Amino acid sequence: MSVAARKFSEELSSLIGKKVEVELSDGRTYSGSLLAISEGLDIVLEKPAELPGVYKLLISGSSLRAVRLVERMFDLKELADRLSKSFPGNVSLREDIGVILVMNRIKVTSAGVVEGSGPAADKVRKIYEDYLKEMRERQAQGQQG
Repeated sequence: MSVAARKFSEELSSLIGKKVEVELSDGRTYSGSLLAISEGLDIVLEKPAELPGVYKLLISGSSLRAVRLVERMFDLKELADRLSKSFPGNVSLREDIGVILVMNRIKVTSAGVVEGSGPAADKVRKIYEDYLKEMRERQAQGQQG
């Protein structure tokens, strides 16, 4: 698999579980959580808002015009910047593998603190949780406005 194809596949995978809006070639649009996507761009949407009572909608890739992310992605750089304020000079961001290292012993991903313990890890966990809460609040405000 070429580097470009691998990157495209990674980007598609990053959309799974996120809220998307799908536009079809006939102009119809559907929005919901993206459950699955195939190499042929066939997709499965969970609970499309436009079809009450429908729990899963399968859409053929041949009828897709666009897939738009309508939910903000987790921003590791923003979290790393925030962690740097509490741990100056001790935070490194590895975007290539989706990891923030704090003091070379505490590992943080979009899923939270995945490695490390003790008071410093507890502080990192608290910063992560506060960041997540703020992100959700911003998302909710964006949906209201």
